[in-house]
Amino acid sequence: MTAMTQRAAAAVLAATAAVLVAVPAPQASAAPVPQPRSVTAETRAAAGQAAAAPGTLATLSRFFAREGKIAPDAVRPRIEGEPIPVNHLSPDFVAGRAGAPVARLEFLASKAVASDGQQAALWTARTEAGWQVVNIATGDDEFRYAQLGAVKLPGGTVFREPQIDAWYVAAGSRVLPLDEDAERAVGAGGTSLAAYRTRVMRAYGDKLPGSAYAKGGGAGGYADAAPPAAGPSVAPAAAGVAGAVALGAAGVIGFRRSRRPRTSPTPAPPSR
Repeated sequence: MTAMTQRAAAAVLAATAAVLVAVPAPQASAAPVPQPRSVTAETRAAAGQAAAAPGTLATLSRFFAREGKIAPDAVRPRIEGEPIPVNHLSPDFVAGRAGAPVARLEFLASKAVASDGQQAALWTARTEAGWQVVNIATGDDEFRYAQLGAVKLPGGTVFREPQIDAWYVAAGSRVLPLDEDAERAVGAGGTSLAAYRTRVMRAYGDKLPGSAYAKGGGAGGYADAAPPAAGPSVAPAAAGVAGAVALGAAGVIGFRRSRRPRTSPTPAPPSR
């Protein structure tokens, strides 16, 4: 099916609370807790423990049963495999800081599977209370693109440019697309790391945290809080985690990915 996955923003989460599930979560701190720069065995173990906790599995049962597709007591959710790192386009890279990698860790994702075959990604992040599940999203994007990236460019860094919902893999001086959105951005054959930096600096350089755009409220919360045509932003990865924790504290943690048909090309992000 020709379709594009689009992450929901906090405002959308609030508007669709009727289809979401509740789960206990810690109160958000005033300052977001920074995520690790790299993933270690200890990090994976902590994230995996949070994903497989009895309370998480109980929440998953409600999540998978939310539309009446299956009875809650028949879901029997399970966690498959180890948590994987999920990286997003780095604000430091967009800002042109010397030595900044193209992507930074946003969260770890654990694959949850229901007895009827439904799948979801558990987003696990470091919070003031330790490693906790801060969001649940339907589908398998994180795992599918991680596998595809490993095949297309072994040893590369798989990352997402959330402003246009594009997935890439980067290694050395190359950036290759992993989905149609990325192909539209950099071409089917990919591009050089330098050319990609030029593109994202032109698109988002004036929308970074601390910019006039951000101070005006255009770049708050998650990096993809606004649709591409509305003026994308590049927010710190930890800000998204803090937003998710805050929603969890209000009794809302899971959200559904929405899909829209590719009836026309995705509008190019404004560079003004």
